Amino acid sequence: MIEQDTVKLLRECDAGIKMGVTSIDEVLPHVRSKELCELLEKCKQEHEKLRQELEVLLDKYKDEGKNPNPIAKSMSWMKTSVKLGLEDTDATVADLMTDGCNMGVKSLNRYLNQYKAADEVSKDITKRLINLEEKLTIDIRKFL
Repeated sequence: MIEQDTVKLLRECDAGIKMGVTSIDEVLPHVRSKELCELLEKCKQEHEKLRQELEVLLDKYKDEGKNPNPIAKSMSWMKTSVKLGLEDTDATVADLMTDGCNMGVKSLNRYLNQYKAADEVSKDITKRLINLEEKLTIDIRKFL
């Protein structure tokens, strides 16, 4: 049970990290503020560091991870395109990223509760990812 919950939790983190990096990549070309750009780039780098740790653990369990849900990814892309098409500002970028981070935090907390038997290393990675998402929402508030 521990191994099964661990792999499931790692998969969800993998999908969440991929979604986060994709979202940041989608909005970066629209960012005007150097500070906002630096915050997003730093967050992206932190996501990628966590993904490297995650890949080592997934390899240990001989699992390939998980891609984000294609429907969720498409809906996110459409929302981003429409909102930025209507109002291409740093405030819009901050709003989109805040919404995405909040959804990620909510999902990751749900998975932590769902996969209680996961090992502590996997739970730690999940908590660090949650903290990363929460920190970004705080850091970008001034751009809303």
